[in-house]
Parts: sequence; C-alpha cells; structure tokens
Amino acid sequence: MENTTEVIGLIAAFLTTAAYIPQSIRVLKTRDTRSISLGMYAMMTVGIACWFVYGIMLNSLSLILANSVTFVMAFTILIMKIRHG
Repeated sequence: MENTTEVIGLIAAFLTTAAYIPQSIRVLKTRDTRSISLGMYAMMTVGIACWFVYGIMLNSLSLILANSVTFVMAFTILIMKIRHG
C-alpha cells in the first residue's frame, strides 16, 4: 500500500511540476510577465517552499522532488515578474 501511495505521489509530482515548464520557458524567452499576477506567484512560491519543507519532514521523495524543482521555476518567474513586471 505504501509503495502504491508513493507511486501516485510521484505521478502527481511529475504532472504538477511539468505544468510549470511551459510558463517558465515563455517567461525566460520573452521576459514578458505582464499577464502574471505578482500576488499569486508570491503566494504560490511560498506555498511550494512550505510543501518542500513538509516533504522533508515526512521524508517523502515525491514531495521533495516535485517541490524543489517547482520552487526553482516559480521563484524564477516571481523574480522576473518583480524585475520586469
């Protein structure tokens, strides 16, 4: 059961993390962040950081992997929004 739970977590982690890739690439290429909400990305980035810490506390590979990668992408977009928004 635990193995199945972690597999589902890894699938969810992959899908939700992969969802950030197109936005991250677009922002890095165009530097255009006008249509991105600063408040939303700030809250999302802090939330992802909290999920990462929670994953460490639970020793959950899916939470740690997904949220470390997603944090980098969300933080990058947030910084771009602050600089070019």
